[in-house]
Amino acid sequence: MTAEFTHVDDEGDAQMVDIGEKADSKRRAVARGEIRLSEATLDAIDDDEVAKGDVLTTARIGAVQAVKHTWETIPMCHQIPITNVETDFELVDGAVECTVAVETVGKTGCEMEALEGVTTGLNVVWDMVKASEKDDDGQYPTAAIEDVRVVEKTKSAPGE
Repeated sequence: MTAEFTHVDDEGDAQMVDIGEKADSKRRAVARGEIRLSEATLDAIDDDEVAKGDVLTTARIGAVQAVKHTWETIPMCHQIPITNVETDFELVDGAVECTVAVETVGKTGCEMEALEGVTTGLNVVWDMVKASEKDDDGQYPTAAIEDVRVVEKTKSAPGE
């Protein structure tokens, strides 16, 4: 592993990496994370009884929007052509698990887009249910966004 920093120029200033000479590749990245919630909140999500509305549909829309706007929020991230976004939300083991898969054909990867989709999707879930997670002391003892990570990253020549 080299200690070369690609987002820093010779003077130590931040810079966007030049990808102009790179060949286009078909790329895919998948990220996953979860938000731990109380059983009562999970039941309300499952039964579509959350006061603010359909939690998982709203979170899915938020995740896709975040993927499309990643370049606007991550300073050195390139604007890339998104060719596909898949979102999946599941109620599992005391949590809502979010998985976002992003595909592109271009000169740079799409893992930042997948991560942005997951974190925003989970933040939307939080926004939709936070009132039901508050205890009598105004605290949120159960709710926690956890384990956000890239679980897959692939690259191949276009058409493969």
